Amino acid sequence: MVIKKRVFISFDVDHDEGTKHMLAGQAKLPDSPFDFKDNSVKEHLTGDWKEKVKLRMNNIDVVIILCGTTTHTASGVAAELLIAKEKGKPYFLLAAYSDRTCTKPTSASSTDSIYTWTWENLKKLINGAR
Repeated sequence: MVIKKRVFISFDVDHDEGTKHMLAGQAKLPDSPFDFKDNSVKEHLTGDWKEKVKLRMNNIDVVIILCGTTTHTASGVAAELLIAKEKGKPYFLLAAYSDRTCTKPTSASSTDSIYTWTWENLKKLINGAR
């Protein structure tokens, strides 16, 4: 039995929720190398939401930053990526759309690439290929 990696999906709630559902659906495929539990913070970014995200990332193996066309304006995605970096969690940026220009969160490093979302590519990225 293959042990699946637990992933945290960071995405722009206002623009890319549909793609998050598609990505989460791939976790249910028989050959999926990852498991997904919805850890999204659904309320507005007030109060201690960053502390909630930090706690939710404690038992996560990999963080997927789902990049859409307006991710560069999504402050929540930028904050979640910073939290992942602070916690030393492996992460990668994944293009949510193949037919549009996807942008990085403002907290991404200049060396961070946005990877193409294919099933084979996703499996490799989750297993550490960068």
